[in-house]
Amino acid sequence: MNDATSAPRRARVRAPELVGKGGWLNTGGTSYTLADLRGRIVILDFWTFCCINCLHVLDELRELEQKHSDTVVIIGVHSPKFVHEAEHAAVVDAVERYNVHHPVLDDPELATWKQYAVRAWPTLVVIDPEGYVVAQHAGEGHAHAIEKLVEELEAEHGAKGTLRRGDGPYVAPEPVATDLRFPGKALLLESGNFLVSDSTRHQLVELAADGESVVRRIGGEGVFNEPQGLALLPGGKIAVADTVNHAIRTYDPATGEIALIAGTGKQWWQGAPTSGPALEVALSSPWDVAWFGGRLWIAMAGVHQLWTYDPESGSVEVAAGTTNEGLLDGPGVEAWFAQPSGLEAAGDRLWVADSETSALRYVDLDGAVHTAVGTGLFDFGHRDGAADQALLQHPLGVTALPDGSVAVSDTYNHALRRYDPATGEVTTLATDLREPSDAVLVGDDIVVVESARHRLTRLRLPEEAVRVESVAHRTQRAATEVAPGKLELDVIFQAPAGQKLDTRYGPSTRLLVSSTPPELLLSGEGTDTDLARTLELNPDIAEGVLHVSAMAASCDDDPENEYPACHMHQQDWGVPVRVSADGVTRLPLVLAGMDA
Repeated sequence: MNDATSAPRRARVRAPELVGKGGWLNTGGTSYTLADLRGRIVILDFWTFCCINCLHVLDELRELEQKHSDTVVIIGVHSPKFVHEAEHAAVVDAVERYNVHHPVLDDPELATWKQYAVRAWPTLVVIDPEGYVVAQHAGEGHAHAIEKLVEELEAEHGAKGTLRRGDGPYVAPEPVATDLRFPGKALLLESGNFLVSDSTRHQLVELAADGESVVRRIGGEGVFNEPQGLALLPGGKIAVADTVNHAIRTYDPATGEIALIAGTGKQWWQGAPTSGPALEVALSSPWDVAWFGGRLWIAMAGVHQLWTYDPESGSVEVAAGTTNEGLLDGPGVEAWFAQPSGLEAAGDRLWVADSETSALRYVDLDGAVHTAVGTGLFDFGHRDGAADQALLQHPLGVTALPDGSVAVSDTYNHALRRYDPATGEVTTLATDLREPSDAVLVGDDIVVVESARHRLTRLRLPEEAVRVESVAHRTQRAATEVAPGKLELDVIFQAPAGQKLDTRYGPSTRLLVSSTPPELLLSGEGTDTDLARTLELNPDIAEGVLHVSAMAASCDDDPENEYPACHMHQQDWGVPVRVSADGVTRLPLVLAGMDA
């Protein structure tokens, strides 16, 4: 059964060895085994660089990493979802792009992922100084719990003499001099110059019309934090998606003034307001912005939604998406997205690059959501042809073309693709672009942000599409073999030491279950407060995906404190399953703690 009480005495499970065919990064060329790290508290962070929740956890861990630098070693185990993420050079880029300041093991074949029975990105595993796994956490919001555990382990192993303090194995790579460093988005200014979000250096850069000469640099660390999307507002100011600051700012090219217009600087969590005065409502990793229908639309990648900002009322609200991650069309309030990361307004449509579903989607003037290209979270590739058969791979940008079609920055395919609504066909405009993340139209040319080549690249819009070899992929995680009939779903949550479930205002846990295809579940779908549930699988459906979203709130267990500190823990799992007579009848998913 699920245990949602304070954790009992810690179980001791020997940690499997760290194996990764891609080798080690951020160690100065040294490879490490767990034996080399004996005496230190090791936190394994299973991540992949496409995953917004993984990027949130990188930010959550920074304070812990600095505060306990002499006892704790964080190791990122890079475990790819997309084929592109299995390329070693792409992992090297991502480690620099996202300011990862700890060793990273590149595990393209998911060898260590399988050894630790990980089921979701991100997952954190804590290993004690004697080499035993003592906790596992899936999703976001666990940094406070892990810090408590680290303090317990420091005291316990300090007393036993098994704690070894000292410098960690991290070795910073040599910095590289370029005018831009992993630029994100670009905008054509009225002057003919370009404004580019220079994300890794936390600034905007204005380039001359040649796309190369630097005119000025705007902002920098302390003003922006990994800015991405840019949109021209009526009146001439530019909206900036200040992604890691969870904020929207404006930049005035005429005066140079930068102003905050939306966000509190804190990340939005389940249960927080989803509408109201813009400076009083938290946002979550806004990745792009676009002016459409008299409002500023925001691609809220961190919660799989689209929000809008109304400059007249100074308010924000959710416009589409439920926070469930997936691909589901329909009225905005019912639709599902998965890390929407690119927006482009064109006539009566707002185009959306929905990155994690490798999809091109759009919102109409009535607020309904439609899919033009893409099938879901697990299918991707590079395939041209009819839109219902075509495949993209983690696109980040959309650009309207003069003939009513759109260009898609097909990021992980290193390509610029084209979708024509008139014919329903997908073609390839250009290849050999390195992680294109956006593009802007300039006359008969299209200027592409080649993010991983740190530059803008000008292309002539081709008359003929480029012919490419068609490839299709599915996410390479092995399916879990499950028996037909009853399946016991058990989400394990153990409140951190010194905390208890927050039941002051009713149940503090929530479990949402659905499936693809929907016919996979005969019963058990929907939302409830119990973290354990019996599902019934359809024996006529051979395979599919279980979508599980769990949330738990815990607060400091101090009866003297009228306002105890409270914390939210949450994670979404997409579990590929295959129905088999020899399959399991219980599916444990660890939100926090250990599965007994």
